[in-house]
Amino acid sequence: MKIIETLKNVWKITELKDRIILTLGLLLVYRFGAQVVLPGINIDALGGLRAGTDSGILGLLNAFTGGAFANASVFALGIMPYISASIVVQLMGIAIPYLQKLQKEGASGQKKITQITRWLTIGICLVQAPGYLATVPSLSGAPSMSTLLMPGFNETIFYFSSVIILVTGCVFAMWLGEKITDKGIGNGISLLIMVGIIATLPQSFMQNALSRTEGNGGFMMILIELVIWFLIILASVFLVMAVRKIAVQYARRTASGGYERNVFGSRQFLPLKLNASGVMPIIFAQAIMFVPSLIGGSSLLKETTAGAWMQTNFSDIFGLWYNVVFGLLIIVFTYFYTAITVPTNKMADDLKRSGGFIPGIRPGTETSEYLDKIMSQITLPGSIFLALIAVFPAFIVKLMGVQQGWALFFGGTSLLIMVGVAIDTMQQINSYLLNKHYDGLMKTGKNRKAVAQ
Repeated sequence: MKIIETLKNVWKITELKDRIILTLGLLLVYRFGAQVVLPGINIDALGGLRAGTDSGILGLLNAFTGGAFANASVFALGIMPYISASIVVQLMGIAIPYLQKLQKEGASGQKKITQITRWLTIGICLVQAPGYLATVPSLSGAPSMSTLLMPGFNETIFYFSSVIILVTGCVFAMWLGEKITDKGIGNGISLLIMVGIIATLPQSFMQNALSRTEGNGGFMMILIELVIWFLIILASVFLVMAVRKIAVQYARRTASGGYERNVFGSRQFLPLKLNASGVMPIIFAQAIMFVPSLIGGSSLLKETTAGAWMQTNFSDIFGLWYNVVFGLLIIVFTYFYTAITVPTNKMADDLKRSGGFIPGIRPGTETSEYLDKIMSQITLPGSIFLALIAVFPAFIVKLMGVQQGWALFFGGTSLLIMVGVAIDTMQQINSYLLNKHYDGLMKTGKNRKAVAQ
């Protein structure tokens, strides 16, 4: 089979094999850390915390951390503070001239932006760590933190040490992700999130299967759910891979370096992705969806009818109003994020400088406007498709009675992250194989022998 032959080729190339082994090793370290409980906490007292994070918004957050949130682990904050910091820096780059200048400075500017993101990550951790520790007792059903601690453990010392450990754990996870990106294979931060999500998948599936076998549909319903799940995965793959190809013509270069008039060279395509924004619109929308329930539960509106309605309807991630607003926000943010990440002006300028043009469209401003028009046209179906996949878990829960933990894998951020990261990693491995094969044909040495075998 072709897949077996490809795996053999991967293993034959020493450098690629070392990168994959390093990646797997660092991911194993991250998963090990997710099981290490904060010093001082009684593990047996965490049953309430684990039960409280089986579903809802907390269940989604626990899935992103690979169960570390429910385990009160040293990695309880996961890598999400770094993601939040990256989003903030990216958005600030639109309005702050200094960050715009750094973005144009190439590698040196990107290095400074990375440093700013790291410091902002630490700042976010210093806010989130005490907040997490303050919510652990209520989520566990305990009257106070002292009831969760081992006998003789000082509560003040625990809070102080735990904040430091949680911040250090997030920074260490960030370091692991960066090392995977630099020395391993794939995007390290995305792989950490994906591994965390996958880690909760077997337990969620087994809990749902157990409920089915106990008289809630039986084996046939389990089979139907798996078929639907695979169909949603295929739809997500289509969303990630779908592109609109724009025909581009390049003039043939002369020996003197100029261009021959009225003589056309190679015909190529400019791929515009149907979903150029990835999962970022869902992440933005979910961050905002926390706000209505918080406002409804505030002291100002808590006793009012409007406050009670907001808290009730926007605390249930599988409810009607939550998903209606969630879907609309995803469509809006898809347009917003596509507009700031797809530089049609730069694409038009690059085409013009390289002697390329779109047949029937003048180079320069007219090309930029044409590309912008095409992006607007394909972003609408792309955003609607993304919104439908994001809210699909709610349909599964309401129509088929799937357990909420397992339903999270039928769409939303979890599934799109898994699909997107898996495709990106496979593409990197494939590109690496093609590059090594090309080098091996042109050069002698170890890589040539490895490929030729």
